[in-house]
Parts: sequence; structure tokens; C-alpha cells
Amino acid sequence: MAVRCVIQRGPKNNKSVAFAVDWPGWSRGAKTPDLAVEVLESYRDRYRPIAADAGFATEYDVSGALDVVEDVVGAGSTDFWGISFVPSGLEDEPLGDAELDRKIALLRACWAYFDGVADRVSAEMRKGPRGGGRDRDRIIRHTIRVESEEFAKRLGLRIPEEGALSPKGLREYREDYVNAMRAYNTGEGKRMRTWNLPFLIRHSAYHTMDHAWEMEDKDLTGFDGR
Repeated sequence: MAVRCVIQRGPKNNKSVAFAVDWPGWSRGAKTPDLAVEVLESYRDRYRPIAADAGFATEYDVSGALDVVEDVVGAGSTDFWGISFVPSGLEDEPLGDAELDRKIALLRACWAYFDGVADRVSAEMRKGPRGGGRDRDRIIRHTIRVESEEFAKRLGLRIPEEGALSPKGLREYREDYVNAMRAYNTGEGKRMRTWNLPFLIRHSAYHTMDHAWEMEDKDLTGFDGR
């Protein structure tokens, strides 16, 4: 089966983003829609460990070409960041139990991959345009804090500032986040206004993988004697 791909263009056509709507975390932005799809395809092999860890290696390996099933103008922030900031027309709630389980499994796999990268890359990162001179620990702190202190609030989940930065705090937060997702999907809590649950999961997975790949690309292990 083809991989369902969505394109969201910035209103000013400065940047676009392409993402595989059924594979949370597999998302890439670029200056044009065609280039975004091209970059997305180039990350197919890099995303495979996520599918495998979540238990979907066979499904992923037999998947076909990217199939653009939606091409729309997205949020203004896409022009600046090349990131999806709104749900696609294919993402509705509530999710069926099987689909929710699948998306959560993939999100957990993204978290595990991020943690593994954080454990093996160099503390100092190669300098570059993304984040300027951010080192590994600053990237880790940013990724965890944005999700736990900003994204999670969409579900009414609030934790103390920096509460997810310890190993124990991170484990507890992630379990609470998943439990809040399941409760929200049954109708509990205040409804999100511009986001929905499929997008929240996808956006959390994207943010996690984007910074995992950033750390991999900036890793200095093996260079200069490290």
C-alpha cells in the first residue's frame, strides 16, 4: 500500500511541510512542496527503526511510494518553520482503540529512539544553523520541556517546571501523558480548540524525532579524538 502523504503549504509559500499521516514522526519541511516530499522520502530508512520498535516493521517494509492525498494551505507558522501546526483533513477524533494504540506505540518508539540517541552522541555538537551552538544537553532539555510543559497542557496535564528532566520524572510524565491521551479520547476533559488528539500525537512524535535526528547529524563522536 502507498504511504499517505499530506502537504501543508505556508500561506506565503515561503516553506512547505510533507508528512506521512499514518506514521507519526515521519515529517520534513522544505522551501517547496515538491522538495518537502523529496526530503520526506529521503528519511524513509531513518524512520524505519521507529516502525520496527513499535512492532510494525513488516507493514513498513512493504509500504509503497508516497501518495499525496491532501495538499492544502496550512498555518502561517509553516512559512517560518517548515512545520505542520494544524491537523490535516484526515485526522479526526475520537480515534478507534486500535488506531490509538498504534499511534501511541509509534510515539513511544520515538521517545525510545530519542533517549538512545541522547545517550550515545557527544556532549558538544557540531555548530550549524539549527539552534546555533546548542549542545546536546540543551537540545534534550528543550525537547522534553516543550512537550511536557506546553504540548501536554492541551490535555489539561500540568507538571512542575522542569519536572520531567530527571529520569524518574520523565518516566512518570510520559505515562501520565499517555493516560491523559486515552482519557481525552473517551471524552474526558476540555476539548482542544485548534488542535486535536491525532495531531497532538503526531506533533509530539515529530518534535521528538526532529531533535533526535538533529543530534545525530551534529554528533562529533569519532571526530577530534572524541
